[in-house]
Amino acid sequence: MKRIIQNFIKGLLTIVPIILVVFVVFKIFMFLDGLLGNYLKPYLKEDYIPGIGLLFTFILITILGWLSTKFFTGTLFRVIDRLLERIPLIKTIYSVIKDTFYSFLGEKKSFSKVAIVTIPGTEVKTIGFITTEDLEDFYTPLKDHVAVYVQQTFQIAGVTLLIPKDQVEVIDVKPEDAMKFILSGGMTSNHGQPYRNQ
Repeated sequence: MKRIIQNFIKGLLTIVPIILVVFVVFKIFMFLDGLLGNYLKPYLKEDYIPGIGLLFTFILITILGWLSTKFFTGTLFRVIDRLLERIPLIKTIYSVIKDTFYSFLGEKKSFSKVAIVTIPGTEVKTIGFITTEDLEDFYTPLKDHVAVYVQQTFQIAGVTLLIPKDQVEVIDVKPEDAMKFILSGGMTSNHGQPYRNQ
């Protein structure tokens, strides 16, 4: 009976992560494919093949990116950008979305530096990501501080800490490895292998 339970647990550990990954990838694929796919289906009908919507979305985004580098269309995009940044309420939503995308995909990625900080009043340390190193424009007294985003374990939420620069230790760890370590509660370490007590 014990052997059966052990094999069942091994089966869970083997197959459940695979099923979850396939499920998440499938859901993301269906969402992206549906962005334009839902508009193409009425025209293509039986000729519609899953993935066409995603392909057209990729092509459209690429074309828009190319157009943004041209004088006329680039100017138009900048006018729209300035307009959205001046409309009350809309400007807040727009700037948050825009800054978030720039943080992950821009030339200067905000999550590229992994840091260790000490929780004030304790000797407890936590891992975070430096998102802003220049806070003087935001609030002058914070010119000697940096913004460190601390991701919460098993969640997509996190907190932003404003910490003096001399209390932040930047470590040579890949951001993806640090994120994996944090999200797993420290269970994933040793180059991606779960920690086991020796």
